[in-house]
Amino acid sequence: MDCQTAFAPDDELEVALRGAAYANRTLILTVLNEAYAEEDGLLDLFLRSMREGDGTAQLIDHVLFVAMDRQAFRRCRSLAGLRCYLLRQRDGDDLSSEQLYMSDGFIRMMWRRIRFLGDVLKHGYSFIFTVRTSEITHARRLGATQYKLRFRRADFCKDMDVMWLRNPFPKLDLGNDGEDLLISSDKFNGEARDYVGNELNTGFFFVASNGRTAALFDEWHEARRASPGMKEQDVLNRMKRRGAFRRLGVRARVLDTARFSGFCQDSRDAAQVATVHANCCRTKRAKVADLRAVLRAARRLNRTAAGLMTWPAHSECVKSWM
Repeated sequence: MDCQTAFAPDDELEVALRGAAYANRTLILTVLNEAYAEEDGLLDLFLRSMREGDGTAQLIDHVLFVAMDRQAFRRCRSLAGLRCYLLRQRDGDDLSSEQLYMSDGFIRMMWRRIRFLGDVLKHGYSFIFTVRTSEITHARRLGATQYKLRFRRADFCKDMDVMWLRNPFPKLDLGNDGEDLLISSDKFNGEARDYVGNELNTGFFFVASNGRTAALFDEWHEARRASPGMKEQDVLNRMKRRGAFRRLGVRARVLDTARFSGFCQDSRDAAQVATVHANCCRTKRAKVADLRAVLRAARRLNRTAAGLMTWPAHSECVKSWM
């Protein structure tokens, strides 16, 4: 079922999407604000991973960097070869600073993102979305035995903390079963079709543009009204448990952490990994430090026999919870 709405050829978003998309109207989306576009931070690491990865350099031309504020937009435009789009603020809402975990600004930023992605689907474009939030509940999985449960005071960052080591498109197996949604999880239970049993992670996912997914994103965004204080990922997981995917006919598959790895659950076969996500990590500083170590390890892997590598310990992320 087609969901594409008629838009003027000079519609600002349509122009940006058309410029970044492949001929089949598929593109890669990521979001940044001033706090996370700073030099030598996560934006630069993200770009480095794509430029150094196996078959990923050519993907940069199909990434649309969505800036939440003018400062991030200017930084994006200052980097040669990037496609940048400024998401216009509504009601003067300034989200340029780092938004602390579960603060009002953080929640507004999450929901603004979902509204924007729904607009992309209505323009008739499918996309990979790559961005992630961290959850304090994952600390014990990383071995942090003592930490302070201070949700609203945490040094939370919403940023491009997914490194692309290989072209993920072949590993997504797109089109085999006509799925509408392919989505990551923090800890994969081994059953790709078990989207109810796997806790979905909105940091990396592929969405096909059609009427089913447009309806899902509309319902998802509307659900914020009945979900005060909840972030968008928790709302989506509640929706799937209540049968929204089945009711809307959305066909979903959960991505295996063996290929789409993360700090919560490292892949055992480094040679198969397409992306590495700095989840289960509390601060931006820790993410940057441990993702740099991942990129160094990936560079060594590319020079040695396939698979003969163990991931570096995510030591800074472990310490970020203490």
